[in-house]
Amino acid sequence: MSDAVVSPVRLGWPSIGALGILALALGTLQSVVEPALPLLQRELGVSPAEGALIGNALLVTGAVIAPVAGKLGDRYGGKRVLVRLMAVVSVGGLLAGLAPNLPVLLLGQVLQGVMVGALPLSFILVRKHLTAGESQAAIGLVVALFTGGSMVGTLLAGPIAEGLSWQWMFALPTIAIVVTTSAVARLVPHDPPIRSEDGIDWPGAVLLSGTLLAFMLGLVTVTRDGVPPLAVGAIAVVVAALATGWVVVERRAASPMVDLRMLAKPAMWNACALTFVITTGSGMVILLLPQLFAVSADEYGFGASTTDIGLFLLPGAIAGAVSDSVGGIAARRFGPRAVVVVGTVVTAVTMIALASLHTAEWQLVLARVLTAFAAGVGTTALLAGTATAIETKDVGIATSLLVVTRVIGVALGAQVAGAILDAGAEPITGQPAESAFVTGFVVAGLVAALSLLVVRVTREGVKA
Repeated sequence: MSDAVVSPVRLGWPSIGALGILALALGTLQSVVEPALPLLQRELGVSPAEGALIGNALLVTGAVIAPVAGKLGDRYGGKRVLVRLMAVVSVGGLLAGLAPNLPVLLLGQVLQGVMVGALPLSFILVRKHLTAGESQAAIGLVVALFTGGSMVGTLLAGPIAEGLSWQWMFALPTIAIVVTTSAVARLVPHDPPIRSEDGIDWPGAVLLSGTLLAFMLGLVTVTRDGVPPLAVGAIAVVVAALATGWVVVERRAASPMVDLRMLAKPAMWNACALTFVITTGSGMVILLLPQLFAVSADEYGFGASTTDIGLFLLPGAIAGAVSDSVGGIAARRFGPRAVVVVGTVVTAVTMIALASLHTAEWQLVLARVLTAFAAGVGTTALLAGTATAIETKDVGIATSLLVVTRVIGVALGAQVAGAILDAGAEPITGQPAESAFVTGFVVAGLVAALSLLVVRVTREGVKA
């Protein structure tokens, strides 16, 4: 897209402020689940693996929307698409706020997942209505407020859930989104669509989302007691068929959602492999720590409330936000490979240590900070390194592929961690045994250590 001003109508500060506050509300809505997940499991009567689906449903939609949001905005106009996506998000938030059971909550989370498209659409709007220098400042503000919203959601989920109900965790940010979207619709000028011959790969989007959902539901199912081997085999066949169909569609599509031909480039598939491994381990940590905080203090846990869990997770959220800016700088200074190796060692050592040292809250808080920072620095360094290692015309495709890989890794890690806790549940209470958490931490550490092997095998491809 050209840096020149496309529309004669400029964005004023009220318009930029409306986009920024919308990003703040979206970040808040996105982040309320993590600290409240143990509470949601208790209220809905579901297992950790089923609880992991609550956050993962949003991630799956995000993985599908991320590569197509920009195309939709260019084709139909950024404002028009943004307002319609926010209508879908609002419906999802209201569904979650009224959800009587897990299936309705999951549907709400799936609809909320389209919020991932808000950031690239906001970027389209500021680029079309501002100069290059002004748009950089506006984009920085929007991203900063979205990150700030994530921290607000982490902090407020507990007080809202405990002071009102868990449904209000979703309802209040949704009300803010409805109001702010109305302001965006009034204040932000319309942007002209851009003619394009590229189509939208809807079959690929449907098959990818179906593959991910089937895989995660399959993990929940196979960890239950009494599941016959035939059912496990049938699930595996369905997942394999959907995945194969997606690959076939992407290879044949004129304008694929994810250009799999990019994986033929060493720098690309190396970065994807490392990103997937790193984020899988990170996803396991994201699920395990809140669950351990919530375990009764009469047993081996801490009996933390949702508010306490939010406070415990806040330093990790801050570390993750800081890591995004540090990762690019570190990649330029030391090279992506060195950054990934250091981050991997930190994560692996932290998780292995946590398997035996998890008797104090500060140990878990420190582990969350270290792993969030290491994962953020590593994946950002890979993103920056890949962007400089490939041709300029392929940067958009490459970065979208890495974003999808990142989302899939986190979702898979969380679902695997939930499955481990379910498999290690006590027969009488149904609660995970301490040994299940130990197993989860060890597996997360081993997954992180696997990155070292991937770096070794793909050594040439990850060099800057």
